[in-house]
Amino acid sequence: MTPVAAVAKAAKNSEGITSLRYRVTGTVPEKGHLRAEASMSTDPLTMSMKMTAPGRDRDGRLEIRFVDEVMYVGGSAVDSGKLQGKSWFRAEPAVWGRGAADNRSYGVLPRQIEGNPIVQSTLLTGSTDLRMIETETIDGTRTTHDRGTVTGDGLRAAREAAADETSRERRIEGLDQFMGLGVSDTLTMDLWIDGDDRAKQFRMRAAPGDTMGGVGGGPLDLTVTFLDIDQPVAVKTPPAEDTAALADDTLKS
Repeated sequence: MTPVAAVAKAAKNSEGITSLRYRVTGTVPEKGHLRAEASMSTDPLTMSMKMTAPGRDRDGRLEIRFVDEVMYVGGSAVDSGKLQGKSWFRAEPAVWGRGAADNRSYGVLPRQIEGNPIVQSTLLTGSTDLRMIETETIDGTRTTHDRGTVTGDGLRAAREAAADETSRERRIEGLDQFMGLGVSDTLTMDLWIDGDDRAKQFRMRAAPGDTMGGVGGGPLDLTVTFLDIDQPVAVKTPPAEDTAALADDTLKS
């Protein structure tokens, strides 16, 4: 199978994924290195994530839960003085994983990891220079490694070339995800595809000059590894008596 056909098939197969457990490692502009593990379900949309970002205030541990359009935030990285004696922030209404066009995640996380990794894994369909690198084993799974560069124009062209309405909608989501990454021009992307023609891992990279942001933007270099697909996901809502409802500007600060 050619790299173009393999990437297209992996993107098509992603449309049927209803839940995912995944790992994120790498660096993001202005925040530096981070590591996170998360589980999410697409219908209804629920998510839980535990993230560590050395160099943040305190020890950098943060836990996020998204249930029924409410976001809960806890962990040692949260300023306890703003929790009113509780263990969690509660912010609503919240949105997770819809990209730059409709993102109400209250600035809790770097925007580069607020996206839906299922959709992000399809971005390589917008590449015009796809090539196969080699076969590799990722977490015990044999994969084929492909690489290419992605631009907004390429994703728009892929959207117009979509074979059906479902694929077209996914391409629109992909363009939103691309915009949410804060990439001003070109994204270099690697995709590892397993024997079931599904994404096992992907890596997104952009040089400091290709990312939008303030001083100290730094590089974007994130690797997302799919650990489980279509397994049950249960996200527990923190006890109401242990949550403090905060305004947008309070949570961001």
